[in-house]
Amino acid sequence: MSQHTHDAAAVDVLVIGAGPTGLACAIAAQRLGLRVALVDKGCLTNSLFHYPANMTFFTTPELLEIGDIPFSSPHQKPTRAEALEYYRKVAQHYRLDVRPYQNVERVTGSDGAFHVHATDAFGRKLTHRARKLIVSTGYYDLPNTLDIPGESLPKVMHYYNEPHPYFGQDVLVIGGKNSAAIAALELWRHGARVTLAHRGAELHHHIKYWIKPDLENRIKNGEVVAHFNTTVSEITEDAVTLLTPGGPRTLPNQFVFALTGYHPDFTFLQSLGVRLDEANARCPACDPATLESNVPGIYLAGVVVAGERTNEIFIENGRFHGDLIARDLAAKHPAAGTRY
Repeated sequence: MSQHTHDAAAVDVLVIGAGPTGLACAIAAQRLGLRVALVDKGCLTNSLFHYPANMTFFTTPELLEIGDIPFSSPHQKPTRAEALEYYRKVAQHYRLDVRPYQNVERVTGSDGAFHVHATDAFGRKLTHRARKLIVSTGYYDLPNTLDIPGESLPKVMHYYNEPHPYFGQDVLVIGGKNSAAIAALELWRHGARVTLAHRGAELHHHIKYWIKPDLENRIKNGEVVAHFNTTVSEITEDAVTLLTPGGPRTLPNQFVFALTGYHPDFTFLQSLGVRLDEANARCPACDPATLESNVPGIYLAGVVVAGERTNEIFIENGRFHGDLIARDLAAKHPAAGTRY
């Protein structure tokens, strides 16, 4: 493994995270005449890429738009593939300097002279220099774990992609929100024997309105077996043990989808010096008018602003964070234009 360190040319603004909100932030800063780059540990819009292959958004195309580029779709609700194509085109249109497959490990320096230390896919070290930082790292990369025996087995997954490999298999889906409901339905429709386990008393009321009754009918008909007020105590190679209201139950099992939600990288935020409000869903210290954190020169954008309340910020409202940050950059940055 090479330990060669590459020192990239300095930029005015480095955006950590190349999702839709990060792209919107980069566009807004670039419009000021600033030199902007984005780094991401995965590909462009990495979280969207890892959504289920057949996913349809809950929202309409225009609410996903960034950079004043229209999102045209023949569907009332766009698909994952359409969204990926749209954001690729936006990145091309603005000639954004996106540097994918670079994992940011730590940040040194201070406002006006940050050093962002990253490694590439081969373990080589890179250093990015920037005057300002925007952290837009989302939350989809860090699943909430069950912390039970067997969770590390290769048959246990925290992401659902597509149903075909699970035909004729005993599959457990853990969770009671959208991702669990969609996975359970798709898996059943493609020939898997599906059991759903949820710690709540019923399916979550936030499930999309056209999916919830579908799943409820499958459960009522016995086509999907559901256990509510239930947790999973152990996973083995060939079985799962559920703690149900009627006592422990061990079921045959080949695959487990633990779709129990995700969380922001709080450890990384704290390593930057950003304070978290432990009494308020670990929300980071952040000026709501400018989105600058308690660390001068480090701005926060997207879902990380809401701490553990990951259901409060989506693309639809996070895409406006770039404009708030750009206004503050224009006021503070001598190289910025007057657009904002």
